[in-house]
Amino acid sequence: MEEVYQFLKDCETYYLATVDGERPRVRPFGTANIFEGKLYVQTGKKKRTAQQLALNPHAEICAFNGSSWIRIETTLVPDERVEAKKSMLDSYPQLRAMYDENDDNTIVYFMTGSRAWITSFGAPEKEIEF
Repeated sequence: MEEVYQFLKDCETYYLATVDGERPRVRPFGTANIFEGKLYVQTGKKKRTAQQLALNPHAEICAFNGSSWIRIETTLVPDERVEAKKSMLDSYPQLRAMYDENDDNTIVYFMTGSRAWITSFGAPEKEIEF
């Protein structure tokens, strides 16, 4: 999991895909945080991402660092605890202009049942389960 986290942090931007009915929806994200041994992402409850995840928590994440890419197949589980939200926002203080751990909008998700694949051209694919 640490390797997956570091890959996302190094890329700074990754792409999160959710399901909206029968259609995929993809958008750029930038938050990744480890809290209590789990890998977390963050969004706003008012965003379509949160609404889609409430109906179908399965997601995929993809990022590219210029030479290798990662794909993560995961289930995102909401964590409503203030401590989890605070940990994320403390890691990304620039988000505090829009979010607060005590507001009714901030939501963080931890990944569970996850598999990641790190690949580059000409190199064997590496699989990581977490």
